[in-house]
Amino acid sequence: MLSAFFIFNVKGEVLISRIYRPDIKRSVADIFRIQVVSSTDVRSPITTLGSMSFFHVRHENIYLVAVTKINANAALIFEFLYKVTGLGRSYFGKFDEDAVKSNFTLIYELLDEICDFGFPQNTEAETLKLYITTEGVRSERAMQEQGSKIAIQATGAVAWRRPDIKYRKNEAFLDVVESVNLLMSAKGTILRADVSGQVLMRAYLSGMPECKFGLNDKVLLEKEGKAPTASSSGKRAAGAVELDDCQFHQCVKLGNYERDRTINFIPPDGECELMKYRTTENINLPFRVHAVVVEISKNRMEFKVSVRSQFSSKIFAQNVQLKIPVPTNTSGVRCLVTAGKGKYVGSENAIVWKISRFQGQQEYLLSAEAELTNTTTKKAWSRPPISMDFQVLMFTASGLMVRFLKIFEKSNYPSVKWVRYMTKPGTYQIRF
Repeated sequence: MLSAFFIFNVKGEVLISRIYRPDIKRSVADIFRIQVVSSTDVRSPITTLGSMSFFHVRHENIYLVAVTKINANAALIFEFLYKVTGLGRSYFGKFDEDAVKSNFTLIYELLDEICDFGFPQNTEAETLKLYITTEGVRSERAMQEQGSKIAIQATGAVAWRRPDIKYRKNEAFLDVVESVNLLMSAKGTILRADVSGQVLMRAYLSGMPECKFGLNDKVLLEKEGKAPTASSSGKRAAGAVELDDCQFHQCVKLGNYERDRTINFIPPDGECELMKYRTTENINLPFRVHAVVVEISKNRMEFKVSVRSQFSSKIFAQNVQLKIPVPTNTSGVRCLVTAGKGKYVGSENAIVWKISRFQGQQEYLLSAEAELTNTTTKKAWSRPPISMDFQVLMFTASGLMVRFLKIFEKSNYPSVKWVRYMTKPGTYQIRF
C-alpha cells in the first residue's frame, strides 16, 4: 500500500527516509519539498502529482509523509501517520526535530516493525516497547523468557495486552470527559451548540478480563421500550442521548455494539481512549451568560455581566473564568463582583473574572466601568465575544450516563470500578 515514508523538518530537509517498495526512488522527496514545504498555498493534506500521491501530517516542527502509487485507502494512511506520532510521543515524550535527530536508529527499527512491504502492522506502543527498547542490553536468560511473551502478544488475537499481567488490587476507572462548544448571540439565541466527548479507560486488572458497559443511548433505550420514539414524542426522552460520529479503540468488539449497543472489550493495560463521540441535539448548557454594555460617553463605558449555573445545586464547578473584552484604548477599569475576583488585564484588553468554586443554580453579577482615552481614529469597536473557561465534575452537557460497568475474568476475582464525569469548554463564546 505505502511505497515510502519520510520525515521532513520545516526547511524541507529529509530527516528519515524509508523506502518500502521498489516502484519509487528516494528522489521523490525533492518533489514534496518543492510542491508542499516550499509552497505558500497548500490547502489539502493530500497532494497528487502524476501517478504519485503524497499524504502529509504536520506535527510540532516536522512533516510526516506517506507516498503511494496506488489508489489506497486515505483514511487508513492518515490513521497510520497519527499512530506514528503517537508512538513518537510514547517513546520520546515530545516528537519533534530534536527527538528525531537523537533517535535515528530507534525510529528506523520502529518503521521496520510497524510496516511490512508498505502494509501497516502492529502499532501498539505497549507491545512494541517489549522488544524495541531504549534501555540497556538484557541478559540472555531474560531475553529468552521475554521472547516467548512477545511472540504470544505480537501474533495473538489481543495484540494490545499481555496475558500474564497481575495486580494485588484490581481496579478500573472510566472517565467521561466532554467539551461543550457554544456560540450565543447578543439576544440569547443559540447559534451553535455541540458536544465532543471521549470515554477514557484506566485498567489495572489481572489476567485477560472482558469488560462490558452500557450507555443511555437513545437507540438502545428505544429497543428496550424504555424511551418513546421520535414519532410519539417531539423532545428527547428523559435519560436518552442520541450519539453521532462514534469512534472506538481497536479493542472494542464492534459486532456487539451494532447488535445490542453494549460496548464489550478486553482493555489494554493502563490508560487508553476507549471511545470518541459527538452530539448536537438537546445540549444542557452548564452556564448562561447575559451581558449589557452601555457607552455613557466617549470616555466612559459601563459593563454589567450576569452568569448563572444551570446544573444541579448539589454539583460545583471549579476554576470558572470569564474573559470580557474591553476597547483597546481603555486606560483603567473599576470592577465590583458578587463572587470571586475581577480585574482588568491590559495585555489581553479584557476584564478577567475568576470564581474558584461555583455552586449549581446560583447567579453572580459583575459591574464594571471602563475609562477610555481619546484616539485619533474613529474606527468602531468590534466587540469580540465573551469567552468562558470552567470544569464541572459529575455533569455531562450531552446527558450521557454509564448505565452499568461489568468485569468478567475466568478467576472471578473481585474488582473495584469507578465512573467519573467532567465537562469543560471547547469554544464557549457569548456575543454582546
